Amino acid sequence: MSERRTDKQNRKKSSKWKKLILGIILFIIIAIIGYGIYLFINVYGATNESHEEIDRPDGKSERRETEVTVGDDPFSILLIGVEDYETDGENGRADTQIVVTINPNTDQMTMTTVPRDTRIEFSAEEAGQYPGFHKINAAYTYGSIYDYGANKLTVEKVEQLLDIPIDEYVTVNFDGFRDIVDALGGVTVDVKEPFWEKNFYVGGEKIYFEEGLSKLNGEEALAFVRMRKRDVNNIYSRDERQRQFIQAAIDEAISTKTLFKVGEITDILGENVTTSLSATEIFSLQQAYSSINTSNIKTYEITGEDQRIDGTYYFIPTEEGLNTASQQLQQELELEEENNSNYSADDDQNFNTE
Repeated sequence: MSERRTDKQNRKKSSKWKKLILGIILFIIIAIIGYGIYLFINVYGATNESHEEIDRPDGKSERRETEVTVGDDPFSILLIGVEDYETDGENGRADTQIVVTINPNTDQMTMTTVPRDTRIEFSAEEAGQYPGFHKINAAYTYGSIYDYGANKLTVEKVEQLLDIPIDEYVTVNFDGFRDIVDALGGVTVDVKEPFWEKNFYVGGEKIYFEEGLSKLNGEEALAFVRMRKRDVNNIYSRDERQRQFIQAAIDEAISTKTLFKVGEITDILGENVTTSLSATEIFSLQQAYSSINTSNIKTYEITGEDQRIDGTYYFIPTEEGLNTASQQLQQELELEEENNSNYSADDDQNFNTE
């Protein structure tokens, strides 16, 4: 009898433990689902607040035959870093412009920096009473002043320069850049050459960068990507540092610990970031590229030289440099294949055998 009673007691204890374990698992599942819903609502609201479409006929670039679907088709994004601290957030200027291409067919991402001093011509419609040649980063300013649209004009001038469609854009100001880096807990970069730069937020203070791995906070990261007056023989250029930082930031952003900082990041988005990407498209990109290997990101450059013209220093791309960059990007976006298929279709219709 005692053995039967003991077995019965053991079975009851086992049943209690199973119920307890199942209860804990159920609680964890509910907590995860609840947190996921919270994140979705939070991120969706913030991205909607930041969302601003480019005013275009048919909702696509003039250099596109058909509209692209983000996440399914090869597409391009223009990253715009805006310097607007001197104008209280209005009529700023583009400090950084980087073209990013993403090709889901090849899982390839590329980055191409457009030098801010690149000389390009503006029409009266684009630059108001100042038509003529200006630096390309003036597009953001003129687009704001003359109601053309700051992001729209910036996108169109980059399209004109590189002869490619820019499908989407993301614009972030200095405060947004700093706060996002801080929300991520900093970004670790491998500093290749020592240098220093002024602290943008603390007058008279210098930030020193030593060679080797360094975890940068928001203020340090801004100094790291902005310094250009002390580039020594272009050994460690501003463009290279910017691309290097973006790769490091992507690595940080897709890490698992970033999940718990989404609330902080979304608070920053609505105030300091503007993008043509919708909340749905951002989620689609996050799912598709949450495990991207940043070491495989290709970088392209626009070759040229600095020249002083009418008292102003410009970056003048070589014709060969522009053509090479344009062809590389067209290939990444599979535009050559699209154009060839269109031409072959027409040729087939007009082909006549005798």
